[in-house]
Amino acid sequence: MLSAIIVAAGSSRRMGFDKLMAPLAGDPVLEHTTNAFLQSPDVAEVILVCPEERFNQLDLLENGTLIKRVDGGSDRHNSVANGLATLDQGSSFVAVHDGARPLISQTQIRATLDAAEEYKAATSARRVTETVKRADANQYISEAVDRENLWLMETPQIFDKQLLLKAYRNVEETNTLVTDEVSALQLIGIKTYLVPNPTPNLKITFPEDLALAELLLSH
Repeated sequence: MLSAIIVAAGSSRRMGFDKLMAPLAGDPVLEHTTNAFLQSPDVAEVILVCPEERFNQLDLLENGTLIKRVDGGSDRHNSVANGLATLDQGSSFVAVHDGARPLISQTQIRATLDAAEEYKAATSARRVTETVKRADANQYISEAVDRENLWLMETPQIFDKQLLLKAYRNVEETNTLVTDEVSALQLIGIKTYLVPNPTPNLKITFPEDLALAELLLSH
């Protein structure tokens, strides 16, 4: 059984407005994201970590998949921990997904789950293909970065439930700040398998990302 935790408790400081409720092809960004998991035949429950006001504005698909809402925490990992606390006892794998990634495909959810079932820890990702440079504080190039074996992390990140719970107990006990679940697993010595994503999985971060996502959806 796969449980999906969708993290959607952020304040959208960089966007300047609520990006998760911004219209995308006629529906809020978060509605696209959540419905992708509700439609997945592999997902038995969806835990949406978001404010109640945001949740009440969504028009979510009713297809028998259990959906729960929980409040977020002060940081992303606190929000994930709140989601983990409400997991169904019968779940064996947990997917954690950013609410701001509305273009996730059914195929990639399945591919990442397949890898998690084999390796216990897997994440959607894509190779770095552009030339990469490191800059100084004044935005002048200071050095080149070798892109060999560099990957951009995406979500969903899917793990054996017991491994993820163990990793988060460690995060809480050591009071460590992590920005994704791959980092939490690394802290307890667990490697995560990378699943190349052939389709766009854009994270909505800046206003121009909405226009690009709209274009990608139309195609």
